[in-house]
Amino acid sequence: MTSPDVVLGTYSAPESRAPRKPTENHPADFPWQAPVTYGDNAVTKLAMRSCIGVRIRGSRATSDAPLALDSGAGRKGLKTGALGLVSSVAIGLASTAPAYSLAATLGLIVAAVGLQAPVVTVLAFIPMLLIAYAYKELNASNADCGTTFTWATRAFGPRTGWMGGWGIIVADILVMTNLAEIAGIYSFRLLGYHSLANDRLWTTVAGIVWIIVMTAICFVGIEVSAAVQRWMLFIEMAVLVLFAVTALVKVYTGNPKTAIHLSPSWFNPLHVPSAEALTAGLLAAVFIYWGWDTAVTVNEETADSTRIPGRAAVISTVLLLITYALVATSAQAFAGVDSTGIGLGNRDNAGDVLSGLGSAVFGSHGPGLFLSKLLILMVLTSAAASAQTTILPMARTVFSMAAHKALPSRFARVHRRFLTPTWSTVGMGLASIALFVLLAAISRDVLADSIESVGLAIAFYYGLTGFACVWYYRKVLTRSSGDFLFKGLLPGLGGLLMLFLFCYAAFDVYADPRYGATSIDLPLIGRTGGVTVVGLGALLLGVVLMLVVTREHTAALRLQRSLLPHKLAPQTAVEPASRYVPADSRSGVGGDWFDVIPLSGTRVGLVVGEVIGHGLLAAATMGRLRTGVRVLARLDLAPDELLARLDDLVGQTAKERAAALGPGGARPQGDEALGVACLYAVYDPVSGRCRMARAGHSLAAVLEPDSGVADYPELPPGPPLGVGGLPYQSMDLQLAPDSLIALFTDGLVQATGDLDAGLRLLAETLVQYRRRPLEELCDRAVATLLPGPANDDAALLLVRTRMLGEHQVAVWEWPADPAQVGDARTAATGQLGAWGLDDLAFTTELVVSELVTNAIRHAGGPVKVRLIREQTLICEVSDTGHTSPHLRHAALDEEGGRGLFIIAQLAQQWGTRYTPTGKTIWVEQALPTGEV
Repeated sequence: MTSPDVVLGTYSAPESRAPRKPTENHPADFPWQAPVTYGDNAVTKLAMRSCIGVRIRGSRATSDAPLALDSGAGRKGLKTGALGLVSSVAIGLASTAPAYSLAATLGLIVAAVGLQAPVVTVLAFIPMLLIAYAYKELNASNADCGTTFTWATRAFGPRTGWMGGWGIIVADILVMTNLAEIAGIYSFRLLGYHSLANDRLWTTVAGIVWIIVMTAICFVGIEVSAAVQRWMLFIEMAVLVLFAVTALVKVYTGNPKTAIHLSPSWFNPLHVPSAEALTAGLLAAVFIYWGWDTAVTVNEETADSTRIPGRAAVISTVLLLITYALVATSAQAFAGVDSTGIGLGNRDNAGDVLSGLGSAVFGSHGPGLFLSKLLILMVLTSAAASAQTTILPMARTVFSMAAHKALPSRFARVHRRFLTPTWSTVGMGLASIALFVLLAAISRDVLADSIESVGLAIAFYYGLTGFACVWYYRKVLTRSSGDFLFKGLLPGLGGLLMLFLFCYAAFDVYADPRYGATSIDLPLIGRTGGVTVVGLGALLLGVVLMLVVTREHTAALRLQRSLLPHKLAPQTAVEPASRYVPADSRSGVGGDWFDVIPLSGTRVGLVVGEVIGHGLLAAATMGRLRTGVRVLARLDLAPDELLARLDDLVGQTAKERAAALGPGGARPQGDEALGVACLYAVYDPVSGRCRMARAGHSLAAVLEPDSGVADYPELPPGPPLGVGGLPYQSMDLQLAPDSLIALFTDGLVQATGDLDAGLRLLAETLVQYRRRPLEELCDRAVATLLPGPANDDAALLLVRTRMLGEHQVAVWEWPADPAQVGDARTAATGQLGAWGLDDLAFTTELVVSELVTNAIRHAGGPVKVRLIREQTLICEVSDTGHTSPHLRHAALDEEGGRGLFIIAQLAQQWGTRYTPTGKTIWVEQALPTGEV
């Protein structure tokens, strides 16, 4: 493969290249602390994007360092590289609480399927492994701690993504109430205070203490959390293995009364009594694997964040399968499935089968008593570890949602020392305590039903992740068999299984009034199980909150689209095409814009701009600036002068806002237009000259026809609007017909995570598809640079230049002699006759006579006359004067002042533009019908 060359801003197309992996959609990179250099021009991001991390107010800048620096993956300010593969696997395993999950669920599985409990435990592993692959593939593309929230947003939009994040929050907060209660109960059991273990008040107090302790551990640093998890998990897994091995040894050596020998039929799903029993068993078993996704949620704090978290998720589910299959088989072999005594079918022990089995397996004297206590400690540490690792994903999901502006920005704060989410961690701990106390105060039955409803939230966001993976990678599923299998088939099957479990549980099992501890009489529906009411009610509450929270995003996007050009009108000078790609969340939708502005003399103005802020204010600012550019452009200002006037406008607005409340008033917010980047170009199809100037970091790509080279001209640097600094300067380019100009905002080229790579890829795309229609070229560029949803707004404006032929332009120049006025009239009328426009001869003769006479009388110096025939007939008279004529109504007794007034009545439009050597007055007339 020929390596692409980038020399002094110029990209030479390679003869061939390996296809880029179009699925890797990294969020836009905003390295605002580092300068970026193009050729000899250094553009400092801190100056150019001064509203990221620093809010400009007047001439002072106040740091927003406690907030997440950016919404992009790996750039929120969390401590990177803090975890390795072992710590990630430990966190993933600990989050599932293996000991507690088995203790609370194994009895329910046996009650549903009997001796087939081991195989059901194995079958429940399948959907979890499928979803784990979805997590792995999505994390490889976008390692964001928001996980389902971020990925579903990119795949389906901000509302669906918000609901995915809400599903995680609901599941974690509800399960925290259960884990806190279990930790409180087992704390007293471990100490031998069995009466306190049955007292609601004391177990609630102990549960609150455990939530506070685990929240504090999560707050002080991810390494501390990981270290605690490793030790607690080691104890848990060691005791579980010891329990399983001891139980199996006693089955075949001690022959306890309840023991039954292992049989191959235990692992045959065809021996399950019925399909309903199998579904009920799977429903109970599938959620004992829940929690491994915490390993992915801490991805931004993990070394090699795009690979290790996904691998840890898959490894965690496999280790859980081995553990659960071993313990379930050994427990069933030792205790049997009878409904009495220690049998696993005894409903009195269904909530905690391990405590009753502990003394039976280990004995009640000597070392056996110690091991029995150790088993209780194991369940306690399992619940406590799970509580801690439940806080981790919950806090980071909320943190990511706040960084993406889907929740109040207060939750996006990072501790300066510990580099952990502050308000997110503490807030979720307080929310867990509040809900725990509320449910415990209402009723243990309601608390029990709320805990069981967790399964609905889990199935919801797991299934959504599976479908998001398929849709996110839909464009590349046919690229290879591996992509089809791991990005499409497996996640899709996982999503379908989760959808089935969700519907079956919500509308069949849990909806039965006899299921659970409570039931509610709903209007139009009737009596419904409390588990379904609580579970679906919590998710529906998220729908209401989502409509409120995403309202600004929807309004900003609607406003943004309404202010952008709906369709670019055909132009004489260029063939235009454009694309606008809105960001996938509130953190990105803002003020990127583009425009094509018709100017006098068949020239055209081209503009792209980028407002730094986001949301409604940014969209409104974009509309204000776009209008300002169009107004200034109609004055026929040069690009550097237009940007200078626009800079004055932004600065004046900021000063007016600062003075609005007076010296004693509150300090107002800075103008959203401060720091805006903008590139403005004017192309003349008569001369083929294009003049450009920029404010901020904007770049343009130029591709000469048949050259195979895309050039990024080294435009003179200019400060962002309103910031102040160097004066703006223009640069002239001489372009051949059919040259390609690409104006774009940085959201288009920074999505790859590397600005230079994005620029190279854009240039390569322009070269490769330069002969295709512009609409197709736009689609190709967007599909290549933004294969998935965008983290930041992106605007692309492509134009293919045209030049007017010699038969369309006529130019004459005369000295400043009154005798030359007649010659000018004769030349103009003669040219109109050659063009077949004799119907316009009279008015054109009047225009030329009046304008040439005025130029000779008031300006002096040579006079140039130019006629342009295109969509209209344009007559231009240029002189060396710098005084613009003004239209006025002449009085009846005045001899002068009527000529320009008559011209204005006859012309379609007229105006004045200034040139380096003087001015040009132009008059535009409509062509006769049939001549256009």
